[in-house]
This record gives sequence, C-alpha cells and structure tokens, in this order.
Amino acid sequence: MTDVVARLESATKVFEDGGLRVKAVDKATISVERGKTLGIVGPSGSGKTTLLSLLGTMVVPTSGEAFFGEKSVKELARAEKRKLRLAKVGFVFQQLRLIQTISVVENVRLPLVFSRTSHDSLGKARELVESVGLGGKENRRPSQLSVGEQQRVAVARALVNNPLLVLADEPTSQLDSSTGQKIIDLIGTLCRRIDAAVVVSTHDQGVKERLGQIFEMKDGVLIAR
Repeated sequence: MTDVVARLESATKVFEDGGLRVKAVDKATISVERGKTLGIVGPSGSGKTTLLSLLGTMVVPTSGEAFFGEKSVKELARAEKRKLRLAKVGFVFQQLRLIQTISVVENVRLPLVFSRTSHDSLGKARELVESVGLGGKENRRPSQLSVGEQQRVAVARALVNNPLLVLADEPTSQLDSSTGQKIIDLIGTLCRRIDAAVVVSTHDQGVKERLGQIFEMKDGVLIAR
C-alpha cells in the first residue's frame, strides 16, 4: 500500500439542494498509485469532477471512505485538508482559474506562496514556466497567451509544489485535438519526472490512448474498462 497515494472505498457523494438529492458518485472504489496515470472517461454530468474532488480531499464522501495515503479524509480537520492539498495535490481545473491581473510566473508561483514551502519560489516558478515551453513569456498576462498556452500555465502551477497527486479535470475541453494531445503528453512527461500519480478526466475519446488504465463514469457509477 506504500505506493497508493489516494483511494476510495465504496465512496458515495450525495448533494442536496432545496430538497433535491443528487447522487453524483455511487459506491466508487479506486486506488491511485505513484507513477501511474489513470483516465476517467464519460460525458459531462456523469460524476467525473466529483470523483476527482473526492480523491483530492475537496469534498468528503456521504458514505464509504476516502483516504489520502493512510489517512481517512473524514478524520481530517478543514485546516489539515487545506494544508494537505497545498503540499501534496496539484489541480488542473477545467475553467483554468488563472488570475488575469498578474503575470504568468506569478500565477505559477501562487501555490508556493500560499504553502510557504520554498525560499526561492520565484526561481522555481520560472523553471516550471520554461519546462512547459513558455520561456520568454513569463512576464506576460494570461490574456496575452493562446488558450493552449494558458493551459500550459495551469499545468505548471499544478506541478510547482512537486505534488504526490495531480488531478486534471477535462484539461483538453477547450483545445483542438492536436493541442489537447500535446497537453496530455506534457502532463504525463512532467509528472513522471516527480513520480506523481495522475488522474485525468475527459470526454475526449481522442486522448484515451495517451492515458494508462481507463475507467468509465456513467450516472455516478465508476466502471473499470
């Protein structure tokens, strides 16, 4: 179990809104190991984002269990979960959530600033910007970049803390097929360097062959393929 970064055991997540109960994830069981890349495929609304949120400790299961390492997520205080995410989880969000008023390198640097784990946060952020192929553009604002380049900034930001787990939620949804495949390859290459576990959710059938083990989400149910 030492290589297992995160796992779910019969994890169910139910959201309630005005008396309406929505079962977003239904009894999902999955283990994510260091150095492995998993793909979660399925249409929009099938529960992929909620599954990633459970693995990344952003939400707690309504029933069943979620673990990060050997720690039960239910037993962690809110502050402990926040600290864990800052230090050990990298997120690439579907809506990139880049801050438009600061530069590329400052966007990449943010996790280091929040976690206060690096004395040379600017230098490390510059290295990541270079590694994703944006050398010379580190002082531009995100709005001055193409969508594909902005996605590279989001990837660099997710990796700047050398996380154990990288979660990429529909990272190719706004890209053409060629650029999307390059982004998936970039995520895989950079994560192998730090031996991180990777989970990529997508409904893009064209990138499946670039992922490792594939799971399918259908109406909240996770199915190994």
